[in-house]
Amino acid sequence: MEKVRAYKLTRPDGFDFYTGKTINYAANLGGVVKPPKPNAELGICSSGVIHASINPNDCFIGAKIPCRAFVVEGMPVCGDKKKYGFTELAIVKEITDLDTLFGWKYSETTNPINPFSIKPNKVTKKDLDTLKQWDSVRASVRASVGASVRDSAWDSVRDSVRDSVWDSAWDSVRDSVGDSVWDSVWDSAWASVWASAGDSAWASAGASVWDSVGAYIGSLFPNITKWEYVPPDIKGYPYQSAVDLWKRGFVASHDGKHWRLHSGKDAKIVWVGKI
Repeated sequence: MEKVRAYKLTRPDGFDFYTGKTINYAANLGGVVKPPKPNAELGICSSGVIHASINPNDCFIGAKIPCRAFVVEGMPVCGDKKKYGFTELAIVKEITDLDTLFGWKYSETTNPINPFSIKPNKVTKKDLDTLKQWDSVRASVRASVGASVRDSAWDSVRDSVRDSVWDSAWDSVRDSVGDSVWDSVWDSAWASVWASAGDSAWASAGASVWDSVGAYIGSLFPNITKWEYVPPDIKGYPYQSAVDLWKRGFVASHDGKHWRLHSGKDAKIVWVGKI
């Protein structure tokens, strides 16, 4: 095989993802690195070779966000264009504009917008119209985003946003929905209904919140022009309505009967009703 230029992703400290302590690519910029015990016969995904890819998004097979990116050069000894194996790599340069390199919003992915950190806004008629649009398309969001974002970066982007937003979002919404359902049941003195209605509401609310998270993740990939499972007459990003609410500081939840808009650091319910 001929010598090739490829991409290598590392941890923020410059070390390899494979061990986190073996090779520091940042410290060897302009130099050459080798695995401790080079052995091409061990093949791809082994300690005998160093891994790099022609497509930077393919590097996420083994790497994750946050990361650093380097242009490397070497003679492949195993693997294929999705993931080459090398026994020696020259570290040519570091790339700092990762948004352009990957073709999606890496910088926002590492610092995603948390809607509950936005100062609460008053719910307007436009917000409710946006919620209505979201209600009309959300059924396909998870399947569509998952199928449309096919590259290896999907898992890493999803995990980064989920870790930054999902835990706080779901915990807050669950608590506020739970309190709302509890108050309704308690006022009616239907203690027996709480066990089933509460669990059902929480499950439905959790699914609807995850739909909003999925819609936000999809918006981080502006270069995708065709979204799977979406009618061809819908132009642009089909789930922008959820993103618009998100950036206004609202997360929508649905308990199986009613829509709610949550806002503020405690995800308080600021509107409830049917669409």
